[in-house]
Amino acid sequence: MSELKITFLGATRNVTGSCYLLETGKSRIVVECGLYQERDLRDRNWAPFGLDASSIDCMLLTHGHLDHCGRIPKLCNEGFKGRIFCTDITAEIAQIVLMDSAHIQEEDVKYKKKRHAREGRKSPHPLVPLYTMADVEECAKQFEGVPYGERTKVTEDVTVEFMEAGHILGSAVIKVMVETPGGQKRILFSGDIGRDDTPILKDPEPISEADYVLIESTYGNRDHKDNSTINETLASLISETAARGGKVVIPSFSVERAQELLYRLYKLRKAKKIPMLPVYLDSPMAINVTKVLRKHDEILDEESLAMVEGGEHPFDFKGLECTVTVDQSKAINESRQPAIIIAGSGMCTGGRIKHHLKNNIEDPKNLVLFVGYQAVGTLGRIILDGNKDAVRILGKERQVRAQVAKVNGFSAHADRNELLSWLMDLKKQPKRVFVVHGERESSEAFAEFVREKTSGWDVVVPEYEETITLE
Repeated sequence: MSELKITFLGATRNVTGSCYLLETGKSRIVVECGLYQERDLRDRNWAPFGLDASSIDCMLLTHGHLDHCGRIPKLCNEGFKGRIFCTDITAEIAQIVLMDSAHIQEEDVKYKKKRHAREGRKSPHPLVPLYTMADVEECAKQFEGVPYGERTKVTEDVTVEFMEAGHILGSAVIKVMVETPGGQKRILFSGDIGRDDTPILKDPEPISEADYVLIESTYGNRDHKDNSTINETLASLISETAARGGKVVIPSFSVERAQELLYRLYKLRKAKKIPMLPVYLDSPMAINVTKVLRKHDEILDEESLAMVEGGEHPFDFKGLECTVTVDQSKAINESRQPAIIIAGSGMCTGGRIKHHLKNNIEDPKNLVLFVGYQAVGTLGRIILDGNKDAVRILGKERQVRAQVAKVNGFSAHADRNELLSWLMDLKKQPKRVFVVHGERESSEAFAEFVREKTSGWDVVVPEYEETITLE
């Protein structure tokens, strides 16, 4: 009987908290170690991992989004001492993301302590961060960046290869090759799959061979609308808000989405499709990630690279202000002039966006504009669904009087047909496909979609903490 098995420790029938344990009989490898962001699952962030962290040989990381890397310092604190293999760019970005996460947690704890003292409340849980900036600095020593396309031996019996996923800067699909008594077994971890023809990034790389596939299903039950209308919709919403004297508040993921927004705003301003409003990038993390992007021309697609080489810099234009300090951030809200404010986090679960929502969501002149996926239970999803007259922001109920809108087509995730197309690049049927990283309805719908389109591939949606042997 094969000793090769995988345990699904996160992103099973939900979107965040990606984490998988691969055991070969000789090696124990964790793939991903993400933070849970859905409100009803956040307690999992604080729970022990349910594995002996000191026994883990190494970690593999597909990309630097928080729902894929956000619990790495916690695992290190529990005893993990191995290397963390990822692309060179992911190594840089993940450390930026983790440092920002730790900083936000430390600041949130300070804020909550003051608020609870002022309100005479007592928290049911200890008010401490999940990890600190010092913890991040320590675990950063364990990161080891490797180039795309280069096979790397990570343990005695496991070799890996990172291939372009087209999702965010540095993102990769990981091919894991395990030497077993019965021959080599190839397992694909999709991470998050991007889309073709997305600005800035290269397209996802086709994969031809795999015995087992773990595939995301964020949009596994739907198809994206035509993304050719994004600029037109953006221009219309921004112009209408400026005309009534309002501010455009955009919750944005700091990695890739913020940079794509700047790219599109630059082109709209250049074409005179929107007013020349001040644009505030109010996210130290997004600012740092943009710096990484500017020094890695090799990851740009042809159009973006041609612009940069021609002297155009879509991430550094007149009217763009990058606000690093808290005082600079606060100053944005002191102005009553129309402006565009881009701030994290993308699902409104923390960071400076909460303060901008607090200051702007009750004014009907303003616009809260969503440009990314909002997981069930997050503040962003609650606002977007519009099923409440008021929402709780920073401990207080706020009336939702601002216009709320969403620009579709922005997604950095492939839709169901794009995911299927990616699977169909395989030259032969894999032994089994595991559908992960999607809400229950999305995962189950995509699993059935693949079965129908492939005449009965073995496709399963694993349960949380389920262990499956790979024959």
